Amino acid sequence: MWDFDIGRTLGIMARTWPFIALRLVVYFGITVAYIVATGAGAGVGYGVGHISDSPGSFALWGGIAGFGLVSVVVYWIREYILYVVKAGHIAVMVHLIDGREVPGGQGQISYATDTVKARFAEANVLFVVDQLIKGVVRVITGLIGGTAALLPIPGLQGIANFVNTVVRISLTYVDEIILGYNIRTNSSAPFESARQGVVLYAQNGTVMIKNAVWLAVFMWVLAAAVFLVMLAPAAAILYVMPGQLAGWSFVLALVFAWAVKAALIEPFVIAALMQVYFRAIEGQAPNPEWDRKLAGASRHFRDLKDKAAASMGMGRGSEAGAPA
Repeated sequence: MWDFDIGRTLGIMARTWPFIALRLVVYFGITVAYIVATGAGAGVGYGVGHISDSPGSFALWGGIAGFGLVSVVVYWIREYILYVVKAGHIAVMVHLIDGREVPGGQGQISYATDTVKARFAEANVLFVVDQLIKGVVRVITGLIGGTAALLPIPGLQGIANFVNTVVRISLTYVDEIILGYNIRTNSSAPFESARQGVVLYAQNGTVMIKNAVWLAVFMWVLAAAVFLVMLAPAAAILYVMPGQLAGWSFVLALVFAWAVKAALIEPFVIAALMQVYFRAIEGQAPNPEWDRKLAGASRHFRDLKDKAAASMGMGRGSEAGAPA
């Protein structure tokens, strides 16, 4: 079975309620923005479409334009979401997992933001580390969970590919786990500690993937349930909009399910995986063999090592050049 404590994980979520509330505001705010922009775009398109014989088609394209506009905005604010919403929440969860006290109420958010700032002087450093780790994750599956190579029988290739797909989905939150490791180790060299954290994850890959697969199954079952529940309300919202938008109820229900997953389900998954990871790596040092394997298989890991070496070199140089 799994190695995380469901009760303790729910307790961590309850104690970080200010961040849960913030996540609800952010992600459901994005959902409302999608609804408003799609409706406004459809309305404008429907009005303009009266110059032709098919205003419904104009309404459809107007809705698509409104939906696309919000998607662009969400893409551009992704660094803010990572820096404040995700990283701050992870910082508080790390402290609670280690038994440290954190402030209650809204002071918890400013406390966590200060903690993250102490580790990452600029938001773009955190974002670069996050993107590099995401790139490394793509090869961890092949090194740890590549079951297709172990099943050369043609009839079993489909099953093996399905298993590998599940494993890849389960590795979605490796970057958040490594961020938690950076914060926990009080690192002032984020690229180097990220390198160490990735190697530690890989060398404990069997334990981590087992738990990540369980959590991925829980997460997607819950998200699918939310999607099914939200189909009817989404259809009702789109029914009152102009033009032929009934088919968009599927898309809008997906957005609702995404918001619930991001606001409520993902924090549970991350808190559970961090518990497993911190317990698994206790007393371990990064294995040089895994370091070599990752460097040989992943360009992103080599980039991470290069940035780590450069930052450590600059640190040594600045210390050497400092006045006595």
